[in-house]
Amino acid sequence: MKYLTLNEEILLLTIWRLKNDAYGVSIREEYSRATGKNIVMGTMYNSLDYLVKKGYVITEKGEPTAERGGRSKIYYRVTKSGLEALKKAKELHDSVWESIPGSIFENLER
Repeated sequence: MKYLTLNEEILLLTIWRLKNDAYGVSIREEYSRATGKNIVMGTMYNSLDYLVKKGYVITEKGEPTAERGGRSKIYYRVTKSGLEALKKAKELHDSVWESIPGSIFENLER
């Protein structure tokens, strides 16, 4: 299995956290809040499309709304495969960090 990139991991976790409110703008806002960095909409949508192609995310069309000029929001949902990919990513992080002593950060305070 290929591992997720950090960007993919953050996007999947963001979608999972947002539950039924995971659409473009809310994903971007939550991503920025969580990371302290803005993600360019084009980059985000390219990454989301890639996650859909991998089968980690599905899309659902919402109801058209007047404030969007009659257009529908596209909602994103994490699939079982997406959750499995997140589990593998966490296991990888845990495995790598397991062998690193907590004292690695002690010298940062000085």
